[in-house]
Amino acid sequence: MATLIFFCSVAAAETTTLSDYRLGSGDLLSIQVFGEEDLSMEIRLSDAGTIAYPFLGELKILNMTIGNLSELIQQGLAEGYLHDPQVSITVLEYRQFYINGEVKEPGGYPYQPGLTLQKAVALAGGFTERASKSKLFVSHDGETKNPSLVKLNTQIRPGDIITIEQSFF
Repeated sequence: MATLIFFCSVAAAETTTLSDYRLGSGDLLSIQVFGEEDLSMEIRLSDAGTIAYPFLGELKILNMTIGNLSELIQQGLAEGYLHDPQVSITVLEYRQFYINGEVKEPGGYPYQPGLTLQKAVALAGGFTERASKSKLFVSHDGETKNPSLVKLNTQIRPGDIITIEQSFF
């Protein structure tokens, strides 16, 4: 019983942190409209942050939350197409995060909810022998000019760029 409660609280915590998640290029979404199979689909955001949706055309949804997108589709479908549409949206696949510098396998990796910098380094094959464990930088939301100095327990978000600097000793 205690295990179940712990698992539910961890899942709830991850859901809470992702509720304000901003959609970005490369995210794969599942859009479900109750009772309307033709309007239910899986769709990936384009590089421009758009999706093409039936009846509504091309929607620019870059940086929207799931709630904002759900409202947009509900309102659009309610204006002459459906009576009281029920829309449910989930992110099936988040955009990648990128890790470079002193890791064994630098590159882009699929984001997973609850990802920390330590887990990201493990996905990239671990630190190289020359890696600094204290010069760890993360750039959020495409901001590359001022990366933040972070620790191994820092939460990583989709689209983050991680740089592991070299240690000089």
